[in-house]
Amino acid sequence: MAKKQQSTYVDFELEWLENKSRELKAYVDKRPLDELSDRIAWRDTKSGGTIPVVVATIEQQRSDLSKAVKDYGEIIKIVNEVREKESLKLEKRGGGKIAGILNSGDEDDD
Repeated sequence: MAKKQQSTYVDFELEWLENKSRELKAYVDKRPLDELSDRIAWRDTKSGGTIPVVVATIEQQRSDLSKAVKDYGEIIKIVNEVREKESLKLEKRGGGKIAGILNSGDEDDD
């Protein structure tokens, strides 16, 4: 029973990681590199006016997007490795076909 619960926890973690990878992918897709521009916000001054302030330069945004792509790749790699390990565990437990038992009825006797 503990094995099944562990598998459920692993499935939950994998699903969570896959959701995060989709979020990162959507984040990057919404910000094409060729359309980036400096992000500007307006800051209040002591005299009651406002002045423009650069919140994020193109370079900073590009660096953030590069980091997001790197994180996406790492998440996908981890998900694939864990899925491969889980499938190997199932094979070791006997989840695969057993030679001779299942195939004995499939053969034709001539």
